[in-house]
Amino acid sequence: MITVFATIIVLGVLVFVHELGHFLMAKLFGVRVDAFSLGFPPKFLHKKIGETDYRLSVVPLGGYVKLFGENPNDEVPPELEPVSFSHHSLWHRFVIVMAGPAFNLIFAALALWLVFTFSGIPYLTTEIGGVKEGSPAAQAGLEKGDKILSVAGQKVSRWEDLSQTIRQVGEKPLTLSVQRGERVFELRLTPERMETTDIFGSKVSAVIIGITSGEKPAIEHVGPVQALGAGVLYTGRLTWLTVESLYKLVTREVPLKNMGGPILIAQVAGKQAEMGAAALLQFMAALSVNLFLLNLLPIPILDGGHLFFFTLEAIRGKPVDIKHREMAQGLGLMLILALMILVFYQDILRLMTTQAH
Repeated sequence: MITVFATIIVLGVLVFVHELGHFLMAKLFGVRVDAFSLGFPPKFLHKKIGETDYRLSVVPLGGYVKLFGENPNDEVPPELEPVSFSHHSLWHRFVIVMAGPAFNLIFAALALWLVFTFSGIPYLTTEIGGVKEGSPAAQAGLEKGDKILSVAGQKVSRWEDLSQTIRQVGEKPLTLSVQRGERVFELRLTPERMETTDIFGSKVSAVIIGITSGEKPAIEHVGPVQALGAGVLYTGRLTWLTVESLYKLVTREVPLKNMGGPILIAQVAGKQAEMGAAALLQFMAALSVNLFLLNLLPIPILDGGHLFFFTLEAIRGKPVDIKHREMAQGLGLMLILALMILVFYQDILRLMTTQAH
C-alpha cells in the first residue's frame, strides 16, 4: 500500500509542478488556458473555474495544459487573438513551453534545499569500507575501518577530497596519516594506475590506491542559506550525471537493462518512502532532473520538440510549415511509444529476474 501511495505522490507532484510552469507563464502573458489536467484522458473528475477546466484523468503517466489557439490550424476570431497561444510573440511561446522543464529543475533544487535544511547534508567520510587484494593499500597494511586523516600533508575529511588529492599526486610516493581505533600512525605507499569502474559501471583507468568507501554517510548540519547553495550545487551535479548517463545509454557504454520505467519508479518510490520523507524528497529531486532533461530532447510532441521548431522559426524568420510539423509529430509519437514499450519491457524483465532469484 505504501508503494502505491508513494508512487501517486511522486508522479502527481512532479507532473503538477511541470504543468504548473506552463500554466503560470501562459497566465502571465495573457494566454487563455482551457484545461489543466493531471493524467491523460478520459477524465473522471473535473471542475471549471473561470476559463479553465481543472481535471483529474484516468491514465496517471503524465498530464497536460491545453492552451487556447495552440494549434496553428485553429480558426481564431480577431477579438480573441490576444489570448491565443499561436498569435503571441515567438518569445512568449518559447518561455511558456520552456517553463515546464524549468519548473522541474527548480523543484529539484528546492526539494534538496528542504532536505539539507531539516536533515543536513550527507557525505562520505574517509573511513575505509574495503581494501582490494594486492593493491598499494593492501601492501601498505591499510585495513577496513581505518580512517585516513591526511594525504601528503593535506588534511582530508571527505571521501571526494581524498580521491581528488590522490589523483593530483599521481603515481608518486606519498604519506598517509591514518587513524585505527585510538591509534594514529603514518605509512607510505605509491598509487598505481589500475582499471576500475565508475559510477555507471563502466571500466575506466585511474590512479588509485585500491580502497573503497564505507557505506554509512556522516551528516553536516547547515543553515537555510548554506542549504540553498548546496541544493543548487547538487542539482547541477545531478543534471550533469544524468546527461552523462543518457549519453552512455545512447553510445551503449551503459547497457539498456539499466533503463527503468513506471514499475521501477514505483518500486524505488516505495523503498524511499519507507526510509522517510527526506529520502523520498531526494528521490523526487533526482527524478525531477530526469524529467527536465528528457522533456528538452528535440523530439516532436515533447517540449524540446516545440522549442526546436521555435528555434527554426527564429532562424528562418517564419514558422515551419504545419504539414512538416505534423509529420514530425507523428514520427515523434512513434518514437515515444517505442521508448515506452522498451522501458516497460526492461521493467518487466527486471521484475521477473528478481522473482526468479
